[in-house]
Amino acid sequence: MSTHGPHHIATNPDPAAFAHWPEGLYEEMLKSHDNGCVGSVLVSETHRVRVWHLHLPAGARCAFHRHVNPYFWSVLSAGNARNYFSSGEVTDAEYTVGETKHFHYGTGDYMMHSLENTGDTDLAFTTVEFMDGTNPPLEIPAEFRLA
Repeated sequence: MSTHGPHHIATNPDPAAFAHWPEGLYEEMLKSHDNGCVGSVLVSETHRVRVWHLHLPAGARCAFHRHVNPYFWSVLSAGNARNYFSSGEVTDAEYTVGETKHFHYGTGDYMMHSLENTGDTDLAFTTVEFMDGTNPPLEIPAEFRLA
């Protein structure tokens, strides 16, 4: 499956929009606006692309992070997950091996979210970010880069 077009999701300024979230998640999201770590480990980086691996054991959740440039992800192991978006929306999804989605962001646009593995199997994704988007790439701390 492929998704094209703008995918901006604004951060909802009303704290009441997050009242249904588990305790502490809203505060974590607010502190994560500059987190560009869209995976568990950055395995490759050039001036054109960043390649990430995301591994989420059953019951685990990745930190809130912000997507600012065009990217795609592809599922390597099937499972179920819950997305918490900066709009306050929460969605549940079932992922199948090979499922791939593409996203694009215009100048100043972004999408911030956290993904929680709600299934009983490990989830794994590869994400490829394109550095030639209209927004400057976010900084990545050294500890997220493959040694």
